[in-house]
Amino acid sequence: MKKIIIIGIALLAGLSTYAQQEAMFTHYMFNTLAINPAYAGSRDALTVTALHRSQWVGFEGAPTTQTLTLHAPVMNEKIGLGLSVFNDKIGPLNTTAIYADFAYKIKVSEKGKLAFGLKGGINLLQGDLNTLQLEDGSDESFTNNIESDMLPNFGFGMYYSTSKWYVGLSTPKLLENTFGDNTSTTSTQVATEQRHYFLIAGTVFNLNKDGSLKLKPTTFVKVTNGAPLEADLTGMVIIKDKIELGAMFRTGDAAGLLVGYNFTEQLRFGYSFDWSYSNETFKYNNGSHEVMLRYDFIFKGKEKIRSPRYF
Repeated sequence: MKKIIIIGIALLAGLSTYAQQEAMFTHYMFNTLAINPAYAGSRDALTVTALHRSQWVGFEGAPTTQTLTLHAPVMNEKIGLGLSVFNDKIGPLNTTAIYADFAYKIKVSEKGKLAFGLKGGINLLQGDLNTLQLEDGSDESFTNNIESDMLPNFGFGMYYSTSKWYVGLSTPKLLENTFGDNTSTTSTQVATEQRHYFLIAGTVFNLNKDGSLKLKPTTFVKVTNGAPLEADLTGMVIIKDKIELGAMFRTGDAAGLLVGYNFTEQLRFGYSFDWSYSNETFKYNNGSHEVMLRYDFIFKGKEKIRSPRYF
């Protein structure tokens, strides 16, 4: 197992890596399929997760992101299938993507499973550069408006998990597509997708003898060329498997708080608020809000989910 993980890290580190571009999630530990396709089918149910993030509230043109993911195990839980839908708006640019996810799981020990995942789909970028207010109105880079551009992409991931801990490696977009105005004689390059590399990990353990109080530390590390390594460090206290309270720290960017409540074994709600501490951003926004809702649909013939499920 250690050799497989080390080889995976070496492969990801050896690939060519541009500035941070992928949408960020404070609830990354509950929105895992958006990060790693190998997570598909990892829960004992058809899992549907919806998330909305409003980043840098009060800053004009600030990012807003929505994701909807669903996934389930099939064929004796050896295969996982999923669907991921994203919408991300920054200023005049709006990116929508839809991906199919596939995972194949191998039982490598009595308690652990290793999954290999693939994802493939379409990215649609739409923009209205004419809405920007320019000091130089004759700048040709903005006078040629882009209506839409649709390009395919695919990604890869690995995910090892037990009931107590997990680790995953992924690169959701392998192709570095260039979006631009292809309708005019003078092509305008609007954006280029950059390859990102993600490492996720987490564990859970009891803080008292009866297990009514638990601690779940997790991390999300992001690497891409042209930007410093960024890491989310999160710790959540779980009270009687119902209430979750936590804090997060994102290197070079933000710190925040998370709260969550499990209404049932199937339905979970989460909210987070984080604020920027860097000199470049904290003066110009009122923080970032994120809400998340997850529901596990139990398969026919199963009385309940293998409970509790912490990942």
